[in-house]
Amino acid sequence: MNEDLNKIKLFQEGMKQYKAMDYFEAHEAWEDLWSDYYLEDRKFIQGLIQLSVSFVHIGNGNLIGAKSLLKKCKEKFQIFSGVHRGINLKILLNQIDMVRLTYDGLIDASEFDWDVVPTLE
Repeated sequence: MNEDLNKIKLFQEGMKQYKAMDYFEAHEAWEDLWSDYYLEDRKFIQGLIQLSVSFVHIGNGNLIGAKSLLKKCKEKFQIFSGVHRGINLKILLNQIDMVRLTYDGLIDASEFDWDVVPTLE
């Protein structure tokens, strides 16, 4: 039971950090969840990690890294459907497409519009 509680706690910590726009800390919590436990939906968790790190990269001015991880996370999320872990996949995939279009329109990573970051709801 303690293991299950820890899994829930790590997932929720990642969500809390993500929603606070602390993408590095979100990625850290989800990576602990992904590496410490063999989960049935580990590809989904890996997608969340990659999504978060995409925003860490864009924040650091690494547009190429941001684009690469955005593409990888979308591939992971496409394996799932409906609502998974409280996240509507159709909405998430549409939001990821908006981020991709925003990335594609950037000349400089510092011009990224943070309002297009997926809400994970």
